[in-house]
Amino acid sequence: MELLVIVKRDCKTCQSVAPVLSMLKHTAPTTIYSQDDPSFPETTGGARDDRTLEESWRRSIEIVPTLIRLEDGIEIERIEGWDREAWQRVTGQSGLGPELPAFKPGCGSCSVEPGMPERLALQFGHTHLVSRAIEVGEMEDPMEVAYERGWSDGLPIVPPTDLRITRMLAGTARKPDEIIGLIPPNLAECTIEKVAISAVMAGCRSEYMPVVLAAIEAVLRPEFSMHGLLATLGFAGPVVIVNGPVTKRIGLNSKGNALGQGNRANASIGRALQLLIRNLGGGIPQEVDRSILGNPGKYTFCFAEDEEDPDWVPLNVARGARAGASTVTLFHGDGVQGCVAWHSRTPEEVSRSLAMGLLAVCHPKSCQWSHAVLVLCPDHYEIYRQNGWGRPEIEAALWEALKRPGRDLIQGAQGVLEGIDPSRVDETVDKFNEGGLLVVRAGGKGAGQSAIIGGWPAQRNKDEIKIVSEEVKL
Repeated sequence: MELLVIVKRDCKTCQSVAPVLSMLKHTAPTTIYSQDDPSFPETTGGARDDRTLEESWRRSIEIVPTLIRLEDGIEIERIEGWDREAWQRVTGQSGLGPELPAFKPGCGSCSVEPGMPERLALQFGHTHLVSRAIEVGEMEDPMEVAYERGWSDGLPIVPPTDLRITRMLAGTARKPDEIIGLIPPNLAECTIEKVAISAVMAGCRSEYMPVVLAAIEAVLRPEFSMHGLLATLGFAGPVVIVNGPVTKRIGLNSKGNALGQGNRANASIGRALQLLIRNLGGGIPQEVDRSILGNPGKYTFCFAEDEEDPDWVPLNVARGARAGASTVTLFHGDGVQGCVAWHSRTPEEVSRSLAMGLLAVCHPKSCQWSHAVLVLCPDHYEIYRQNGWGRPEIEAALWEALKRPGRDLIQGAQGVLEGIDPSRVDETVDKFNEGGLLVVRAGGKGAGQSAIIGGWPAQRNKDEIKIVSEEVKL
């Protein structure tokens, strides 16, 4: 039997057990490591120096003092803090620390202080980053270098140092060298490490990584056609809608200003996706990205659905996810179109008002040409809720209100050449194809102002629905 003890001077419990350690040194092979001062404990003649914390990291020490019993070099049992009965059992010694209380909790190990686990993993572990390192001169500003080399979306980026990347990788259990797909348009091989680099640059916290990864995996699904979205002349870019418990866990905003600035998770998750497309995939504006105007959401567009009402069926569940699952839904979205309906007081009035706004998506005379997201504000939803309407009733009413006679929509009608084929003059025409209108709850209270996010017209065929969802793997 061999005993191993990890201590630090800056711990009152460690100081209390110093006489016990002195006794053990004389009764059994005992090795002591000190995290902060190798002259401590003086009663044992000091300890081995673990100020690098390598030994503590390799043995996953979380609390000091930690007493470990080894047999042939293999750990058999460990005790954290001071517990007389447990220490006597592990050491086989009786009468330990008679002057001490029976139990006294220890202190946090230096190896688990904020940021330290990642630093130690990078220094002593198997975390070996393989991405090409970029040397920046001592007098150079890393952010200016990023601008000059075209790595920025126009806003400052966080320099992705080895330590920051390693800390970001701690947000997922997936291996850094795991390949998750080919990023368009260049079809560059994308690893978890590459995602972590983009997440650092975007300003993410490590706990956002599972959502970032889910968004990227959704984008890479063939039916989403990310390459096509980049090459279009239209306005659209990826919109990330997040559902499930993960939204609360990482602090995504589904309330006031949910589609705007001010929330780190909303802002940085969508930005990480866009930076990866730009820097790894080569999706550069005015090059492969052919958008004529674009929209501000191409910096970042990510928000959470408000799921606080237990009677509301969340978007992901309505699209087939299991209840309680955390998912991302990816939509090819244009900018935000406001729909102000202050005077509507009944569900029918609200539905007709919202439908009028939705009719403008893409063009007032376009039908079954693109999709849309309706972000239902709390005030409009409250009118529905008070009258017993849930998702099925709301969607049915909107669908009915969006029907129009073909004679008003055919090319040339109302003196406008845009429109549907003249052969449909006698039809009653739906605005969207089935499944093409997503209703999501979000926003703050105070006014009847919902939002419409129009979609990329390439989604016009009913058999080519490109709205995709991916489960968040924690």
